[in-house]
Amino acid sequence: MSGETIGGEATTGTVQVTGHQGDEIPAYLAHPPGPGPFAGVVVLHHMPGYDEATKEITRTFAANGYTAIMPNLHWRDAPGASPDDASAAARAAGGVPDERLVGDVDGAARYLRFLDSANGKVGVIGYCSGGRQAFLAACRLRLDAAVDCYGAFVMDAPPDGLPLKVVPVVGLAGNLSCPLLGLFGAEDTRPSPTETARLEQELARLGKTFEFHTYPGAGHGFFATDRPSYRSEAAADGWRRIWVWFGRHLAT
Repeated sequence: MSGETIGGEATTGTVQVTGHQGDEIPAYLAHPPGPGPFAGVVVLHHMPGYDEATKEITRTFAANGYTAIMPNLHWRDAPGASPDDASAAARAAGGVPDERLVGDVDGAARYLRFLDSANGKVGVIGYCSGGRQAFLAACRLRLDAAVDCYGAFVMDAPPDGLPLKVVPVVGLAGNLSCPLLGLFGAEDTRPSPTETARLEQELARLGKTFEFHTYPGAGHGFFATDRPSYRSEAAADGWRRIWVWFGRHLAT
């Protein structure tokens, strides 16, 4: 890894992971200080892309004792482009194909598991489009915990007029491989509280381990400190629940 040590603590930098169909894709890695063992977390960025805000989230996991990695899910759409340009290219292409996403998350998880400092457990967390992708990955791969932060189109298809080609993935819920935490905003429309309530009912019917929390006064993107959608109280409670969830399911 070529990178730097932040404040004498977490070591960060760019690595290459072997993703879907053997493609080598860049990923941002943040490693806590010390030998470990550490659990791993795959961080899935939002539709705006492989940006500084999501890198900061990745560093936050390292600061709290998790080795975290964020694969660049848009890299193939515009190699070497800025996050904004790569995001635009990904949108124009209809979004990240599901099979490609699963292969890239699998590669990132394998990278974490093979580190000398690994404790063998890996979770996944995603925001916005990454929330849906975290759900998808947890249904298609063997993972130890998952967090869906306001992921849309798990239950329902995108409305007409959106360029996204994604499809609902609730049909895979029977294969959910790990406990799932869902964090949502009551003012969100994608997903709406009605949609997340229906997903909650389906997971309960299937006997899955999950917890959903919906925050009054919060809409889509309430974790995003660099956006007007940020809601400090909801984000603070969301982070608290994330630490409890991963601490419970990813501990050695």
